[in-house]
Amino acid sequence: MIKCSECGYENMDGLDYCDGCGAKLAAGAGSSAAAPAAPAPEAAPAAEGTNSAPAAGAEAPAAAPESEAPTGEIKPEPAPAAEPAPATAAAGAPFKAKLAVVRGGRKGQEFPLEDGKNLIGRWDPETGSFPEVDLDADDPEAKISRKHALILIENGKITIEDIGSLNGTYVNRQPRLSPGSPAEIKSGDEVIIGKTFLKLVVEPIS
Repeated sequence: MIKCSECGYENMDGLDYCDGCGAKLAAGAGSSAAAPAAPAPEAAPAAEGTNSAPAAGAEAPAAAPESEAPTGEIKPEPAPAAEPAPATAAAGAPFKAKLAVVRGGRKGQEFPLEDGKNLIGRWDPETGSFPEVDLDADDPEAKISRKHALILIENGKITIEDIGSLNGTYVNRQPRLSPGSPAEIKSGDEVIIGKTFLKLVVEPIS
């Protein structure tokens, strides 16, 4: 059917003029056989490697937390805080030392030596002599001065020094030590003070 654009009369197909008003009909106008609508073009697939927006309603994958290490990679642990090194045994000498009487007094009597200064002599409160190695009981003839000699243990070394004694200090029966001139001694050395013979004994600390 062809509908007249002037009067709205519907005419049979193939007519050039409207039967109702005589107006010229548009060729093919109003054809009831409408051409089928062309299908909407499908969306072209996204090119490989390009980012496409997710479809409506689709959930985007959650991003991995930045703090997590990649799969297979071991995250290093922080190194533990360094602990202070334990102090050495009073930072003293790595040995114990003593003088043992071997002749001229109480044979076998021992006098432990301390780190630092060790005075050898005879105890006398009147002169202020309080020696670490008190040979008063080993010197009946008073051949040993109140402040006779000094043994020093320092920096792993042992030295002996005469400090102005009357009868002198001797090591291994060598010439008399000069006052004020320390001499190094070691384990097994013999020290002569007056008429008392002593032996230096050094034992390592295990």
